[in-house]
Amino acid sequence: MPREAEPSLNERQFVLQALQDSIRLDGRELDQYRPLELTFGDQYGVADVTLGKTRVLAKASAELTVPYADRPLDGIFNIATELSPMTSPAFEVNRPTETEVLISRLLEKTVRRSGALDTESLCLVAGQKCWSIRVDVHVLSHDGNLIDAACFAVVAALRHFRKPDTSMEGGVLTVYTPAEREPVPLSWLHSPFCVTWSFFGEEGDIALLDATWMEEQVRSGSCTISLNKHGEICQIAKLGGVPVEAVSLLQCTNVALIKAKDMSSKLDKWLAEDAKRRDKGGLLAELSAENDRVPDI
Repeated sequence: MPREAEPSLNERQFVLQALQDSIRLDGRELDQYRPLELTFGDQYGVADVTLGKTRVLAKASAELTVPYADRPLDGIFNIATELSPMTSPAFEVNRPTETEVLISRLLEKTVRRSGALDTESLCLVAGQKCWSIRVDVHVLSHDGNLIDAACFAVVAALRHFRKPDTSMEGGVLTVYTPAEREPVPLSWLHSPFCVTWSFFGEEGDIALLDATWMEEQVRSGSCTISLNKHGEICQIAKLGGVPVEAVSLLQCTNVALIKAKDMSSKLDKWLAEDAKRRDKGGLLAELSAENDRVPDI
């Protein structure tokens, strides 16, 4: 299996020495994210997220299927990740790496197991018909912090997605096309976001947010905190590395809450802008036209 080129000894020492002086190579503060951008596709459920030079594309889709036998009243929700050789020479097709497995598990715990999506609303006929929602995550460019970017892309794609409307009459299930009925959004309960901290030094006394690829290569450990804007923690993943004091972890959690609120407000703004753009000439335009015709009193 090909390996990615590792930083040289001089590069490692330079990065670590700069971090000890609270200096990052790109000039950011230790708790500052790179610019976050989101672009929606022409179809519902396509989210293109850019975090610095890291770029992730998520696409949500739905199909009718049979629910699991042990959960006849729930729909199905899956997340699939793909890291292609286009992202990095270290990744190969159909050969999941440790990074890909880690991202899949963290996204699974953050979004699916936290109950962000109401799977009961996906059930159409108990034990017979349900919606299967699938989100495909494609990493297009890797410059560090794939987990946070991928989580934001998944949440954005699911909140933007619209599934076909259905009706049940006389035991007959009817699925309407977008031309017949307007597609309906998913039943969304809360929006969890991942905030990943990286620790440096032998004792992990230096902590920073949104590490670049170079910073990830020299860090001593990492911790991913998944939470929503209400401060409800979905998971804390500390997978090896140097131990972190409880007080430091609490401080990281407090900062993560601020970042999660910021991500949530940005996503709400981008969703509102996209809805307004898609409704151009639609219902909103009709209402505004009617208001324009009302004479001033």
